[in-house]
Amino acid sequence: MSLNHVRPWRNIYRRESRKIHVGPVAVGGDAPISVQTMTNTLTTDVKATIDQIQRAADAGADIVRVSVPDEGSSKALREIVRESPVPIVADIHFHYRRGIESAQAGAACLRINPGNIGSPERVKEVIQAARDHGCSIRIGVNAGSLEKHLLEKYGEPCPDAMVESGMEHIRILQDNDFHEFKISVKASDVFMAAAAYQQLAERTDAPIHLGITEAGGLMSGTIKSSIGLGNLLWMGIGDTIRVSLSADPVEEVKVGYEILKSLGLRHRGVNIISCPSCARQGFDVIKTVETLEKRLEHIKTPMSLSIIGCVVNGPGEALMTDVGFTGGGAGSGMVYLAGKASHKMSNDQMVDHIVAEVEKRAEAIEAGQVEVMDEDV
Repeated sequence: MSLNHVRPWRNIYRRESRKIHVGPVAVGGDAPISVQTMTNTLTTDVKATIDQIQRAADAGADIVRVSVPDEGSSKALREIVRESPVPIVADIHFHYRRGIESAQAGAACLRINPGNIGSPERVKEVIQAARDHGCSIRIGVNAGSLEKHLLEKYGEPCPDAMVESGMEHIRILQDNDFHEFKISVKASDVFMAAAAYQQLAERTDAPIHLGITEAGGLMSGTIKSSIGLGNLLWMGIGDTIRVSLSADPVEEVKVGYEILKSLGLRHRGVNIISCPSCARQGFDVIKTVETLEKRLEHIKTPMSLSIIGCVVNGPGEALMTDVGFTGGGAGSGMVYLAGKASHKMSNDQMVDHIVAEVEKRAEAIEAGQVEVMDEDV
């Protein structure tokens, strides 16, 4: 729950849900909303897959999903799980044996549709394997792969069909006395996905995995995901998220965190407040921010930095940030520390100086010597 007693308009009241675990990561209940991504390497290429998982984890991924389409992949999964710094979800479609093998290999969670992996007996075998190996399950409903009987009933993919599919799958797990599951109802259509998730949230107390599937490239997919996931999260719906982009998995993690940070639901790294730049700017704001984003990627401490091109809004923004820089003309600007004007700095030395000040402030925050300026960071 994100609560702010001074600024109540920022409050988000999260939907109550059961808490489950994906390995050591809690999902649902009062647990932080976790960020996921998925590898796009061949799973049988163990080194490439582990390298990609490590990069995603370094960017902040809490959980990573890996495709397990064949026996070779399930064999490779054992080493991947052993080397991974985060819990691994095995992505299973149709082949029930892959689910059993993945549980045996140490996967923390199986992503399945219970209705498409065979007879009730085979479903029971997968559930038993998950139970035996402490594995949770994600029911993954997708508008693009709904069951034939639901398409015949509703005529086309729609929120009602997706939720009905999800509830049917939930009943399969519950009939087998398995309750360590979460569920998603994804669609590439933002309206359909949002409506389905709202209905689902009223029908079950299971943790909900949010996503706008096949959202598109980095720019378009980020916008679609921000609108769809942002509105649902603002309503309190969602316990774990994946931003699905046709881009590097690291970018999915970054976007996911930025969505959560913008709503005050997760905090990691430097939150840069910067102006769009205009003719008043005393330095090249766009280039400066682009450089600082790269130079400050290593900072994990939640804190704020304002980079404003002129004195119209600069001093006001700087009052609320840990470190700030406001353009003042004549080749220099004012550096703010802890919301107060501190000293002037030339534009040509400003980037290196700001990086140093941010690093120093992060160390002080981590040591408990100072508090973060923005209470929502």
